This record gives sequence, structure tokens and C-alpha cells, in this order.
Amino acid sequence: MAGMRRLELGEALHLGPGWRHACHALLYAPDPGLLFGRIPLRYAVLMQMRFDGRLGFPGGFVDLRDGSLEDGLNRELGEELGEAAAAFRVERADYRSSHAGSRPRVVAHFYTKLLTLEQLTAVEMGAPRARDHGLEVLGLVRVPLYTLRDGVGGLPAFLENTFIGNAREQLLEAVQNLGLLEPDSFARLKISTPP
Repeated sequence: MAGMRRLELGEALHLGPGWRHACHALLYAPDPGLLFGRIPLRYAVLMQMRFDGRLGFPGGFVDLRDGSLEDGLNRELGEELGEAAAAFRVERADYRSSHAGSRPRVVAHFYTKLLTLEQLTAVEMGAPRARDHGLEVLGLVRVPLYTLRDGVGGLPAFLENTFIGNAREQLLEAVQNLGLLEPDSFARLKISTPP
């Protein structure tokens, strides 16, 4: 991930007091739906439109003096997603990766959380009532995990948006590693496979 170096979690937690920690989570659920009655949706994956007009994942800065990374992340999810986020808890077992950039001195910790479709839908419906809705978060969006016949619509078009930090790379790595896309999707999309 350009400009970022991957760290083991233990190393990231021992960088020292000059570093800030941000935690974000990809929330996803199996989705048996069909778009137009014929295109399998497979999974619903949530991202959000941020205050700066870029796409990212729910979460934010955490203070390790207040508890664990996961405690801070779950607090942020409640602020950004509302009461429905209390129906689940992101745990250490949901951790995926950490990346550090030298300027600013921030470590980005990334998690993925499998929900039921009912839980994910409740998050979508409740998010407009969340504390940070309309401020830090302008709205939620589902990632289209399909490609239309024209080869452009769906995920290829979605990936042309502007993402914060390494959110695009985190998305691609997660959907590949979690098996959310059909196995040959990366080759058909003509996008590079994440490391």
C-alpha cells in the first residue's frame, strides 16, 4: 500500500507516544439477493461517505489509555453508525492488518466483521440517527461486488471513486482474502491483486 508500511500488531502497539492509532472496520454479511433478478449480490459490504467527500470505513482515532483498540473502535462505531452497532462487537479475532505512515505519524488498524444481513440492514436503517451522521459521516453505501455486462458498471466503476488513505487497498485485500468475490474476479476486473 503506497506510502504505508505493513506492521505486525505487536510492533504497531509499541511505536511510542508520538504515534496516533486509527481503527476502522469493514462490515459485511451474506446477501442472497439478485440485482434485476439475475445478478447475484453474494455479500453486502458497507463503506461510508466521509465529511471530506472520500470513501472510507467506519471507525476513527482511538486513545489506548482508554482501553484496547477494539474498545475504541466499538465506541467509534456507535458514534458513526448508531444504536444498531451495539448488537455486535468487533473483537481482536476480527483484526486484519496494521499500516503506518510517517507523515502524519498514524497507524491504521483494519478489522473485518461478519454480520447477519438483518444486523447489517439495521445498521443502514439506524445510521441516519447516529450522533455523527451529517457531520463526520455523510452516509453509508454498499459496495457493488459484481461487474455488469459492459465490464465497467459495478465494482470497476466503484473503484474509480476517491478513497481515504489505503481504504481502497484494504477493500480489495479483504474481499479477496474473505472470498467475497468469485475467484477469477480480479483477473476479469483488470485490477491488480492485492499482496
